[in-house]
Amino acid sequence: MISAILYRKDGRYTGYRASGHSGYAEAGSDIVCAGVSALSITCVNALESLLGVETDPETDGETGLMSFDLPPLEGDRASGAQLLMGALGQGLSDLQEAYPGYLTFEIKERRK
Repeated sequence: MISAILYRKDGRYTGYRASGHSGYAEAGSDIVCAGVSALSITCVNALESLLGVETDPETDGETGLMSFDLPPLEGDRASGAQLLMGALGQGLSDLQEAYPGYLTFEIKERRK
């Protein structure tokens, strides 16, 4: 199962972590894994190409890991990053609803 978490602090998204494999189908044919990957990679690429936000994601294909934290941002870049992270969350929530048992998605508050 894939576990995906969006992190927030003070009502603002601060980071993301997804890991695991869905087990929906064989590698290369797994649409749940492909969906999570497409959403995650698109978010990271849009943060960088549209907003100039470097996330330096940690990835590991073996474990299905993708993890990144947003740097401190202000103004339009902060607003844009929040919108992109919210879109990522919406997509993950929709996937979880469509494929229960293959993906868990949650939003967690950060304490630090």
